[in-house]
Amino acid sequence: MLPAICLMGPTATGKTELALELADALPLEIISVDSALVYRGMDIGTAKPDKETLARVPHRLIDIRDPEQTYSAGDFVRDARAAMNEIRAAGRWPLLVGGTMMYFRSLTAGMASLPSADAELRATIDAEAVEVGWPAMHRELSTIDPQAAARISENDSQRIQRALEVFRASGRPLTDWLAGAAPVAGGDYLRIALVPRDRSVLHRRIESRFEHMLNSGFVEEVRGLMARPALTAASPSMRAVGYRQLWAHLAGQCALEEAGDRAVAATRQLAKRQLTWLRGDSLVTVFDPLESGISGAISILLGQELDKLAR
Repeated sequence: MLPAICLMGPTATGKTELALELADALPLEIISVDSALVYRGMDIGTAKPDKETLARVPHRLIDIRDPEQTYSAGDFVRDARAAMNEIRAAGRWPLLVGGTMMYFRSLTAGMASLPSADAELRATIDAEAVEVGWPAMHRELSTIDPQAAARISENDSQRIQRALEVFRASGRPLTDWLAGAAPVAGGDYLRIALVPRDRSVLHRRIESRFEHMLNSGFVEEVRGLMARPALTAASPSMRAVGYRQLWAHLAGQCALEEAGDRAVAATRQLAKRQLTWLRGDSLVTVFDPLESGISGAISILLGQELDKLAR
């Protein structure tokens, strides 16, 4: 596989803005690594770059699915590999940018051959969750796969569902399957992560960004999505942070203020999980996004690395 640059980090750390600066300064092309940005019509709640920005600096793997459709880590790996090869063939370098750490891991470390999705089994698990709640389903997971349960939040319904589905379909815990992942042959990645030292600043950024989303019409965006006949609260796209909570509000399950509080709390939990992933990557070069001059420092680093690769 041809080499690429990974720009990773928790939500609200300025990855997109930095990527745009780097793409302006260096022969890079951006590939989005975000499980929500793949969906058309999900713009405000994903902080998707606007049309003018995308026209100026194209991003691969944005707006490639309707929200009724699914998009897996396997789909991402296939699409990202194809995009990386096209970018390199054009004489440029792929810059993979985002916060979906499972996608990064699947691309750089390889994927296990997991059992295929089973719609009937998923429906059964969802029905059980309606009866007992996802925290109870998480407790069930902790008895059959403690390692997976430790990685997955009790409110992360999508990942709980998949872990239970894998076990019920195969009789083997998800952790066992992942341990057998095959490494990617020829993978060569420069890993860069934005990790703020002051977590309280990140939390304030998360709150500010969600407030901006609300002021920009996030509720109306979700209302429009709810009007799509084939889209439900159980659809993978609607399990994204923010969308899940506003769907509940519009369904009459909670007030807008409560939905906002839940969304901010869920985003903080997401950021915590993203940081945990990054701490487990010994090959990552860390920068604090709150420090001045970070764009210049990373540009110099990338310029040096690209010069080496071009020789």
